[in-house]
Amino acid sequence: MPPQNRAREGSIPGTVDLSAAEGETTNASYGQALYPVPTDDPNDPLLWPTWKKTSILIIVSIYSFLGNCSLVGPSVYIEIYSEEFDISHADASGLISYPNLAFGFGSLVLVPMYLKLGRRFVTLLSMVMFVAGLIGASRATSFTGLMIARVFHGFGSGVCESLPVQLVNDIFYLHERGKRIGYYTVCLCLGSTGPLYAGYMLAGGYSWRLFFYVVAAFAGALLVAAFFLVEESRFHRPGPVVVSTPNSGPGGSLEEDENEKQVGHATEVEALPASNASPDPIPKRRSFMETLKPYAPIDHEAEFFGTILRSFAYFLVPAVLWVITSYGIYIGLGALTFNYTFPLLITTSPYNWPQTSSGLIALATILGFAIALPFTPTSDIIAAKLTKKNSHVREAEMRLPALLPAILLAPAGLITYGLTAQNELHWTGYFAGVAMTQCGAYFFFTFTLAYSVDSYFADVSEMLIAMNLGKQAISFGMGSYLLDWIEERGYAVVIAGVFCAVAVANNLVVAVFWVWGKRIRIGTSRGWLGGLSRRGQRAVL
Repeated sequence: MPPQNRAREGSIPGTVDLSAAEGETTNASYGQALYPVPTDDPNDPLLWPTWKKTSILIIVSIYSFLGNCSLVGPSVYIEIYSEEFDISHADASGLISYPNLAFGFGSLVLVPMYLKLGRRFVTLLSMVMFVAGLIGASRATSFTGLMIARVFHGFGSGVCESLPVQLVNDIFYLHERGKRIGYYTVCLCLGSTGPLYAGYMLAGGYSWRLFFYVVAAFAGALLVAAFFLVEESRFHRPGPVVVSTPNSGPGGSLEEDENEKQVGHATEVEALPASNASPDPIPKRRSFMETLKPYAPIDHEAEFFGTILRSFAYFLVPAVLWVITSYGIYIGLGALTFNYTFPLLITTSPYNWPQTSSGLIALATILGFAIALPFTPTSDIIAAKLTKKNSHVREAEMRLPALLPAILLAPAGLITYGLTAQNELHWTGYFAGVAMTQCGAYFFFTFTLAYSVDSYFADVSEMLIAMNLGKQAISFGMGSYLLDWIEERGYAVVIAGVFCAVAVANNLVVAVFWVWGKRIRIGTSRGWLGGLSRRGQRAVL
């Protein structure tokens, strides 16, 4: 039997002791213990081969891209819907806004479902709903029918933003998560380029239905891939045995008490020696046919309604609220502000571009993310080096320095875009502004989410529900009446002024968490808020 790994999370969520004794399995790059601690069970998702983990990550990341692309892509068809169904532009825009609302609330139901019924079952169910809704939208002949189909596929795909993060949490170690979440984030953000593809399909002389045909075809292929490759990753990892160590607790020495405070553990947690334990026999690896079962045993300990209720409490957790504001602000700016204003600006004097080219601003978004992509592993690298300097004790805040280069980049992009619009400067100013904003946004999408997951590992599902609901609300609020604000105040005041100030304020919060982040984690792990978490409930038992 291989040596027992001693990596453990202490009494403070987000503080993990990664010190390793001689002979223990470690992270090859930095010599730190693996966390979560892998078991001897060959069915442990942490022990799956790299190709399987990578395949799962690719599938759910592409799903996130398709889910978001299908929501915003038809925004270029509002005029067509208005004429074809004889409705107002406001009613036609409901074909975009209501599916987005259903998308946000989909996670409220589907996330608790995958805790209770399994990740694989909900993944396949969600994809089936998505494909069915897209097919219904492609064949709809009335406004009501199209609305029902759009809401249905929006609700079904609502979990596509939660699944990748949950699966990264299930199958990858702590030191690997930042990079993997970054890859998913790229796909999520590129979903906002949907109007570009939808517009060019229309420009080619095809009906608006072609967009739904194409997305449904890709979604169907993804469903087949998921059926064969996405194995159930829910795994009840055995917890360590709590052992009272000598001289610890009330009768312990002052020196040990001080060391205990520095590490962040209230009690020492050790595994019982193998000679004193009576381990269960190691099970066999599930066969390929067994992995294809679409269902998993019901987890009777998982609380469906309890998960929903706990998710609302996470709006009070500062780290989670920061992720919500970061996503809400930059989605509101990228997916709404730029997409709303650029077509109006570029098709009028002095630019006079054709309407079919108004979606080209998506190329600036792609450029911004492409520039940021090589920096995806930086938070993992920085955190690992700081952990090594800190006697192999990992603090969640050790990722945060990776955000420093991006603090002023996105606000500078907003200033560039706003002033270009206000003063009718060369069109390259729009592309430069969007690329800078999206490049900076990528850092905050990726690393704030990774920081929050590190800080509250036990309740990541509840966090994901809160994040999805919160960011949808904020981005919707920033997009509402946007054009009215600009008409009244001007592009410089609204985009280069107000939105830039909001982005700067959000970005500078990194200093708050760097200085007081651990204290905040301690505070949120105690009292009634800490007691609501599944981690806190286990501690009481």
